[in-house]
Formats: sequence, structure tokens, C-alpha cells
Amino acid sequence: MGKVLMKGNEVIAEAAVQAGCKYFFGYPITPQSELVAYMARRLPEVGGLFLQAESEIAAINMVYGAASTGVRVMTSSSSPGFSLKQEGISYLVGSELPAVIVNIVRGGPGLGNIQPAQSDYFQVTKGGGHGDYNIPVLAPASLQEIVELTQDAFNIADKYLTPVIIMGDGMLGQMMEPVEFGVQKVQELPEKDWATTGTRGDGPPKTITSLELNAESLENRNHSLQRKFSVIKELEVRYETYKTEDADFIMVAYGTVARITMNAINKARKDGIKVGLIRPISLWPFPDKPFIETRDRVKGFISVEMSAGQMVEDVKLAVSGHAPVDFYGRTGGVVPTQEEIYEKIIMVAGGI
Repeated sequence: MGKVLMKGNEVIAEAAVQAGCKYFFGYPITPQSELVAYMARRLPEVGGLFLQAESEIAAINMVYGAASTGVRVMTSSSSPGFSLKQEGISYLVGSELPAVIVNIVRGGPGLGNIQPAQSDYFQVTKGGGHGDYNIPVLAPASLQEIVELTQDAFNIADKYLTPVIIMGDGMLGQMMEPVEFGVQKVQELPEKDWATTGTRGDGPPKTITSLELNAESLENRNHSLQRKFSVIKELEVRYETYKTEDADFIMVAYGTVARITMNAINKARKDGIKVGLIRPISLWPFPDKPFIETRDRVKGFISVEMSAGQMVEDVKLAVSGHAPVDFYGRTGGVVPTQEEIYEKIIMVAGGI
């Protein structure tokens, strides 16, 4: 196919279609509306179904219904709309149904603005809805990475029977870059013998529900879910490191902020300051390993975020007091610049 120039929201949509997603239920909200529009045009071309729901609440419950039949299904939204989906997401987890949910984050709280942000980190990594649960969260940093991670998201969802979140900021959704859609990675997945596609009289009817009125039975279900989460934490961690081998200080950033941070690192390196980067790609499960491997030999870590310091809590947990953890962030839709991050490095490093 070769490389094509596309907008981030459209890349997510096309990557989903090529991963076998033929069903999409959503509601337009800036800055991810192009994703919805693309699906409206594209899905009929592949024999799929697009439906614009009357609300984000309706959309996530339509996803629940479609996922119950075993098809690959997706919805997308941006921060306020994503908040409205939380009850339905909790139902998906409780019912162990696979689906992919996209959140293109905008500035908040409240209606906020339509500028890029990362301030939904707590919401996506700490559950978000009611009950004890976690959801795998993938955070691409480029449009090409979106192609791979969208496919991974559907595979993870089907493998573990769980919703999976793809999280990007408004900048990732709106930027344009050349991308190439490759061949799908074939992955052996379990048969969907649980799907409610009708028994045709060959067995008892299948029921999918998160309702369990017996407390002990519900506790057993929770224990089973926690065991599954433990397997995901062991097998589905993704991260990238950059120039950490000899680093005195390590930056931590994800998504588009990581790209800006890399430029600041390169500038600091030219000035003789040994700085590296740990880029979490899976926000949950959080990649503790690269922190454990470096925390006893570096002088400190600096978390850079488009939030008031949400990921810094996970960084501190991973570092576990072995080294200082500093923070630099911009909020409300303000994007940190390379120069600002560079100045933070200089300040923490004690000057050139």
C-alpha cells in the first residue's frame, strides 16, 4: 500500500478496520470527531455497521451488546464523553467482554477546552468506574505506532476478554504524519464459545451479565478477575528506553510529550548532561522493570506530563524511594515546550 498522509484520528479508525473491527458506536466530541466521521464512511465499505448513538452512555451500552456476540467492536470519545462511559466500561469488565475504547484527551476539568492534555491518566489507569478492576491502556507516541497498538489492543481484548483503552492527547488525534499499514500479525486466540449468537437448540441458552447477588459468588468472581489482571501485568507490559545506559538523570514521559522530551534530552546531551528517557507505552500495566533496573545508579528521575502530576505517583511507586523523583507539567491544554523541559533538566542537574 505504501505510505499515506493521514490525520491521527483517521489512522486509529483505519487501523481498527484493518484489525477486523466492523462495528462502531460513538458520539462526536472534539478533538476526536474525525474518528467518528471516518468510521461512518469506511465501515459500510467493508460490510460493517456504524451507528451514531444519542449519547456516550448509549454508545458504550451498544458496545456491550455487540461485544456479547463476539464481534470486534470499538467506540471513541474525548474526556467528558469518556467520563460518561464509565458505568458501561465497568459492566464490560464485570461481564468479561472484549472491546476497544479510544480516549483522545482534552483539557479539563469540566468542559475545559479542546486543547491536548493527559489529565485522564488517573481515570484510565485506576479503574475509572465502580468496583475493583483495571483495564489495559496503550499510549502511542506517533501515528505509525497507532497502527501497531490498535491491532494489539484488539488482540489483547480477545485474548483476556477485557476492554482495552487506547489513550492519546488531542495533539495526537489532530496531527498528520505519513503512515504505512502493514500485514496483520496473526495471533492464535481462544474460540469465542461464550458468545451469545444463539444455540439453535443445541444446548442451554447463554447468558452474559455482571450481576451476581450472592456476595460469596461475587467475591469469587472478583478473585478470578484479579488473577487475570495479574497475568496481564506480567505479560502485557510495554515500554521504550532512550539513552538510559549511561544516564545520570532519567526523564519519564509518554505519548506526544515523550517526543518533545526526547528533543530536550538531545539538547542536554550536547551540553554534557547525561539524560535518558523511559517511555511507558502501556500505562496499565505500568512498566516497573526499567525503573528497578536504573533506580540505584541514577541521581534522579523527572516525570514530564500534560497534567498536574498524575503519572508521577506511579513513577514514585516504581522508584520506591531509591532516588529523588521530580516533576514538570503543564495543564489545561498547554503543551510543554522543548525549551521548558530543557530548563527543568538544567535546574535539577544543578546547571551546566
